[in-house]
Parts: sequence; structure tokens; C-alpha cells
Amino acid sequence: MSTEIKVPTLGESVSEATIGEWLKQPGQAVAADEPIASLETDKVAVEVTAPVAGVMGQHIAKAGDNVAVGAVIGTIEAGSGAAAASAAAPVAAAPAPAADESDAAVLSPAVRRAVLEHGIDPASIKGTGKDGRITKEDVLAAAAAKSAAPAPAVSAPAAAPAAAAGSRGEERVKMTRLRQTVARRLKEAQDTAALLTTFNDCDMSAVIEAREKFKGVFEKKHGVKLGFMSFFAKAACLALKDIPAVNARIEGDEIVYHPYVDLSVAVSAPNGLVVPVVRDVDKLGFADIEKAIADLGKRAKDGTLTMEDMKGGTFTISNGGIFGGLMSTPIINPPQSAVLGLHRIEDRPVVRDGQIVIRPMMYLALSYDHRLIDGREAVTALKTIKEAIEDPTRLLIDL
Repeated sequence: MSTEIKVPTLGESVSEATIGEWLKQPGQAVAADEPIASLETDKVAVEVTAPVAGVMGQHIAKAGDNVAVGAVIGTIEAGSGAAAASAAAPVAAAPAPAADESDAAVLSPAVRRAVLEHGIDPASIKGTGKDGRITKEDVLAAAAAKSAAPAPAVSAPAAAPAAAAGSRGEERVKMTRLRQTVARRLKEAQDTAALLTTFNDCDMSAVIEAREKFKGVFEKKHGVKLGFMSFFAKAACLALKDIPAVNARIEGDEIVYHPYVDLSVAVSAPNGLVVPVVRDVDKLGFADIEKAIADLGKRAKDGTLTMEDMKGGTFTISNGGIFGGLMSTPIINPPQSAVLGLHRIEDRPVVRDGQIVIRPMMYLALSYDHRLIDGREAVTALKTIKEAIEDPTRLLIDL
């Protein structure tokens, strides 16, 4: 008896996805609720789990196919291991693995990504995890050993064809659904919004001093490191409270104002840029903000973000400084109307009280939709953020 594998509900307004890869091949034993395929949606990767235990049957849809919610993409046959391997179509010539061997070969999203990134054959790795499962550390160790091993000397075959003159080995790779969506949304933002960017620079001395003074006791008490993002998140909340238009959106011929701040944090994930959301950041303390951002960043890298994590958002902070960026003009994340861009900190000469001194400075950029936000409002909002960072006491007294 066959059981159909269907594309699950993917979230509000998401009607289709692309099959990223099959995690189980025809003939392999499958446990109930075990991940058997990954789907790429417009926002995140979603795993399809087995509805029943049995043996992987036919792949009706293949990797790269676009599939609608509810579509049948494969089957699971009744039975276990080799006993039902013949019922699976098509079946590879190699014998189906036993259930325990198959279970050990199940890879988490983080491990699968590491395997693909380093080009390591999972069958060559001895797992050190529970029940012999392969961990990300196992893959990294195998990759390190592979790169350290000397390449064997191979003599070129005498009849090897010469490379075509002028050939430089171009490679064509289909864009992932996430990358296509990022491209489409960014272009839509440029085509729809009246984009403008205002700049300022910020003396990071006070925040750096506060961080250095309290980072040890902060981590000991809260179990998370004290970074700069929580300072900027709190400073942004002050600015958005004073200038509500920066935290609003245009909907038709109406302006929708938000009495809360759901902060989108731009994160560079292996599959592309994602923007998960920290809810009600205006009501959170420094520790809660740092914990939320750290958790979202980790899950973005592991590929375990959910549709709910990406939903909503009223304002975005994008930190290009972690990659060394000195200055940029970030693009808003529709339907939001503004985005704050952070950049690298570098020592620069500035004038203080008539004297030239060296200070750790950062350029700040606020890109905004000029249809909704006037230049005065944008400049004032960015100035409020700058002043709160240069004098963090303002964050305590709501000034």
C-alpha cells in the first residue's frame, strides 16, 4: 500500500515552493515524522516529513520542480528496509540500507549545508553524534583533513583533449527561490518607493566604554554577550516613538501607523539574505534583545527559521559593518518605509572642543520612502539615534 507525500501548508499567502533536495532516496527506510525532503519558499527552507513509517517510494517531483501546496510529490510504500525495496519505483541497483543504517545517515539542515559547502561525501564520515549521527563538527573535521592531505600525483592521459581556446569555464546555476524573491522585492522597492538616504556619523566611544565595562557581568548574569545591536535597537525605538512615520507603512491611499516596534534584523544566511523579526522590541530589555537576535542569527545559519519568524516587521536594521562596509545606501524592506544601515567602526580624527582627537567613528545611513517620510523627519530620526548612541544615558531616561 502506498501513502502519498503532499506539500504541506507553507504559511499565509505562500501557495507554492521549489523542491530543494530529496533527503531520502527510493528504497531507503523511512521513520514517521522523519525529514524526507526540503522545500524552498519565498522566505525560508521548509522540511517535508514522512506521514508514516515505511520505505521511500517514487519521487513524483524532482529537485528544482515548482510544486503547489497540497500537490503529491512522492510516495511511501508499506514495509521496512529491503523487504519493501522492490515496491519502490524507481529503485537504485544498490541494495537498500537497513533501517538503523538509514537512520544514522539522516542529516540535519546544518550538516547538509556543511556537506554541500565543503564537498564531503557523508558516507566517508564516521559520526560522533547520538546513535552514530553525523554532526557539523564531524563534517568540518573531515573537510580539514581533506584539505591537509597531499593531492595524489596523477599523470595526464596522453589522449586528453585540449581545452577549447578562449574557454574560461563559465558556470550556470539556477537561482534559488529565495534569491529570486530577494531580487524581485528589492527591485519592487526601487520601482515603487521614492527612495532617499540620509547620512550621519556617530562617535562610538561611550557605547564601547559601557560594553567593555559591563560585558563580563552582563554575560555572567544573562548568559548572552552584550553587543552593539541592542544599543542601536533601543536607540531606534526612541527615534520611532518621536517620529511615528518612520515606523509606518503605506497601504493603498492610507498610512498605517504601528504603536509597537517589530524589528527586522537583516541576516546573511547560506542561501541568501533573510530578515527575521524580533517582536515588540520596544518592550524588551537589552538582554532579551541580544538573546532574540542571537537565536535568530543561529537559526538563519542552520536553516531552521520558520515562516512565522519572517512575518511582519515595521523597521529594519542592517549591519554591513560586520563585513567591513564603510558606507552604503540600504534598500527598504517593503512594506516598511525605512531601514537603518550600520557600518564598520574605525578610528578617525574629529574636532572636540577645538582640539583634533581620535575617536572610534561609525557612519550611519537611514534609507526611507520619501512618499511618507519628509526629509526633516528622516534627519531628525537619525540624529536621535546618533545622540542616544553617543550618550547612552538617554536610553535610560527616554530622551
